[in-house]
Amino acid sequence: MKKLSVIVPMLNESPVIAGTLDALRRRAPNAEIIVVDGGSSDASVAIVQTLRVALISAPRGRARQMNAGARASHGDVLVFVHADTIVPRTFAADIASALSDPAVVGGRFDVKLDDRALPYRIIGAMISIRSRISHTGTGDQAIFVRRDVFDRLGGFPELELCEDLEFSRRLKRAGRIACLRTRVTTSARRWDRDGLVRTVVRMWMIRAMYLMGVPPARLKRMYSDTR
Repeated sequence: MKKLSVIVPMLNESPVIAGTLDALRRRAPNAEIIVVDGGSSDASVAIVQTLRVALISAPRGRARQMNAGARASHGDVLVFVHADTIVPRTFAADIASALSDPAVVGGRFDVKLDDRALPYRIIGAMISIRSRISHTGTGDQAIFVRRDVFDRLGGFPELELCEDLEFSRRLKRAGRIACLRTRVTTSARRWDRDGLVRTVVRMWMIRAMYLMGVPPARLKRMYSDTR
């Protein structure tokens, strides 16, 4: 099996980061785990320092942080996991199985939200179906990629927003994408705070406007930072 490097960008994630890293350590015990802090002002760094993972710092910005983590890593396969996302029990095995096909350059997981109420289950299913149809993933879906492909694509474009969408579009052009049906579990906090309908509409609008060429810096003003 190829060596796995998991990169976790972090910024003020003290309520959730320990749970995310615990799941990664148990479900990918042989993986290299690198947390990339973007300047946290809460207890996040202190929490990570007590755990058996690497911790580095980088300029704030998810794309910049993920690229820094990739540069510091040593694995043949890179996986990018958000700080509020819990990976499934078969996480490492699922990635290894997908990449046993040499035509597969990378992939993503299906996703569910950490609230079991029906509207949240529907939202998770909609995200997964849209992603499966388009063969693109969002950052919440634990995007994984072969290192040589990541390097060839130049890493994540360092945009203010939609870096995951743009990277997924480029990755799709590089080869076959594995759309895994195993689900990661991500936080529903954005939907809880801003409202289900409002958040769904905003995210679809941002995606559509980006694909129409609206600059990410302008779209960033529409995307509230929720922690």
